[in-house]
Amino acid sequence: MTVLVRDFRAQDAGGFAHVRHLALPFMLSTPESILHDVAHAHPDAHFRLLVAEEDGELIGTAQTGIVYDSPQAGQGYLNVYVHPERRGRGAGSLLVRTAEERLAEVPATKLFAWVLDEPATRAFAGQRGYRASRSAHFLRLDLSNSPLPPRREPPADVELRTAADFADDPRPLFELDAETLMDEPSDIAHEFTDFEAWLKETWHHPLLSHELTSVAVVDGRPAAFSAARTDGGTRYGTVMTGTARAHRGRGLAKLAKSDSLHSARAAGFTEAFTGNDSGNEPMLAINKWFGYEICATEVQHVRELG
Repeated sequence: MTVLVRDFRAQDAGGFAHVRHLALPFMLSTPESILHDVAHAHPDAHFRLLVAEEDGELIGTAQTGIVYDSPQAGQGYLNVYVHPERRGRGAGSLLVRTAEERLAEVPATKLFAWVLDEPATRAFAGQRGYRASRSAHFLRLDLSNSPLPPRREPPADVELRTAADFADDPRPLFELDAETLMDEPSDIAHEFTDFEAWLKETWHHPLLSHELTSVAVVDGRPAAFSAARTDGGTRYGTVMTGTARAHRGRGLAKLAKSDSLHSARAAGFTEAFTGNDSGNEPMLAINKWFGYEICATEVQHVRELG
């Protein structure tokens, strides 16, 4: 049997999403979201998808690109996932080698890759020259059975809204998202200033639920938010929860996330997912308070390109 790696085609979207779901069931992905990511990626991101095939069957995926909104040039990434029942056939090695060659042409000078915290996958990364760096947890909450802490009334000067209320002018949400992103624990610095790119990549993303994204508003301006995504079925995930620097310490992030979670359960969603850097103790404590439990851990690995 022969394994080959090639560029992604539109007709691969279903197989790509299927392999990603089997390898990483804690992240929401659909064929529509994958096609959207490809169609609306920023030109400077050099975003590229690769697939591995074995006798016509799609068995592996790679997502590659450059972190274009970083002040540090040449920060590249590759995230490789192989069908759990098709490992050991060389698909992962071939995907990594091909992705590295493409990124070197861009050119990238440093590569970042997330690897599941398992002996085999960590060894795979180490054998290819990648060193372990920071880790992050995936967390899951059973919305169908686990009780949620009751909603609490917002302070007198705080109003709870949804992202749908900002449909006519989402720029205030962009500004809040950009500010909180800069403070996210990461090995890569971000300076997100491109509003038009944010509209394409985030605001109009097919997984983003404007109705379930909750926003705490103070004096008419968004002060905290919890951004929600859904997969069109029963799975819901919060992909970013944060508070503007001027309003931290008031519990507004917890307020927004509570509002979003209660709305998601009322809408019939049965599973909630989120992710946290393992060093982000305040957010991990908030998620533990809601009842989330760690279901998997990834470790970011780094390799310098000479």
